Amino acid sequence: MSGNVDKEYVIRGPQSFGMALREFRLRRGVTQAELAKTSGLHRSYLSELERGSTTDALRYLILACRALDLEIVVRPQEGAPKDGA
Repeated sequence: MSGNVDKEYVIRGPQSFGMALREFRLRRGVTQAELAKTSGLHRSYLSELERGSTTDALRYLILACRALDLEIVVRPQEGAPKDGA
């Protein structure tokens, strides 16, 4: 993983979203099972998100943003715990 804790991802498709989700989860030292419990999502769905093979909702969101010349950026929230915290 990157040593840059302030890294951000511009989401261009489900795969880039999945990569970002996985990297930030690993930076926090959280398993998919732990994230599933805290987020209320099923672990297998989180696995699908990380692989970039999701439902059409994310794909449609990305297409709508592209049509409006917008971009989706994933980055840590201000004041969020850093790596392994």
